[in-house]
Amino acid sequence: MAVPDAPIILGYDPDTLREHIDVAAAEARLEQISHLRSLAALNERVALLRMLGHLDAAFDEAQAAYRQSRFTGAREDALAARIRRAVVQQYQGKTDQALRELDGCVDEARTHEWMSLAAFALQHRGKTHFDRGELDAALADFELALKYRTDIEAPIDQVESSKFAIRAVRAKLDGSRGEEEFNEPITSHDL
Repeated sequence: MAVPDAPIILGYDPDTLREHIDVAAAEARLEQISHLRSLAALNERVALLRMLGHLDAAFDEAQAAYRQSRFTGAREDALAARIRRAVVQQYQGKTDQALRELDGCVDEARTHEWMSLAAFALQHRGKTHFDRGELDAALADFELALKYRTDIEAPIDQVESSKFAIRAVRAKLDGSRGEEEFNEPITSHDL
């Protein structure tokens, strides 16, 4: 499945850590993959629907992706689907459920030494803590996600998104925010 030519994620909001997106590009991509039934397409639809604010549809797609990943027998795919489903729950405001799911995902990823998935789960658990105002816990998760991403030489957009989140949390903890820190665009395919 081809990645779109234009980036969909244009950056992140330092106050919410939510993605700034090109809505037209996201909608076009969603239309382009709407008929596909592969696990990759399901996962991408989850992210696109979530970013577009269609949270009920995103959750339904996340459930379908999880079920399909279970049938394939690839435990890593099932774990990634659980993380995406928890992210939708976070966006729905169901932070207790999201944290429980992400705690389990972090533990499972570490147990199997799936460091990319551990970083993915930590990044989103950090965002969930951030939503709850638990800034120290968010910072700890973002810093560990950055360490894992750096250690495994993850794509630069993933490393940069962790760095951005760390800067945003530190600014909140310090009670300051220099706009120049947040002006650099970060594009990401960490869907």
